[in-house]
Amino acid sequence: MTSTELELPAWGVASPKRRAHIARVTELALAWADAMRIERAEREAWRDATRWHDALRDANEAELRAIVPHLDWPATLLHGPAASARLAEDGERRSFVLDAIFWHTIGNVTWDRTGRVLYMADYLEPGRQFDRRERAALAARVPADFDGAFRAVVMRRLGEKLEKGEKLRPESADLWESVQ
Repeated sequence: MTSTELELPAWGVASPKRRAHIARVTELALAWADAMRIERAEREAWRDATRWHDALRDANEAELRAIVPHLDWPATLLHGPAASARLAEDGERRSFVLDAIFWHTIGNVTWDRTGRVLYMADYLEPGRQFDRRERAALAARVPADFDGAFRAVVMRRLGEKLEKGEKLRPESADLWESVQ
């Protein structure tokens, strides 16, 4: 899948660079699904969660807050909840897909495999410039050691925040505690 083949909802706001990222995230998740021989319905959930997760990443803060006015989160975290809300308005009924998208920047301990896949693929996609070798090794590990790879990604993603002195959101802290 190339970024030009990527299907976003009509209301999506994603630059070409963002679309390329989304395409890489989706390709990685689908490669894992193939390697793990995931059944069709779950594979489609992984595809949809990954292709829609950043559908509103390039929307402005006012647009995002208008969609999710009840959230007092920082603007950089609103695109997931806003995309999830718009998808639900459009008729998406798979709660696990909506939850994966809603929480993909923060993490959530209640996720099923779809949320975990999105969280890992978003972090491990090969277009990101940092720690390429280590992240590629983690990505390669996912099909054979899904739970171990997820634990390692959570430890890295949230550990980096803690090392910088950032305070974790309660949902992130719960996820952090769950993998300790």
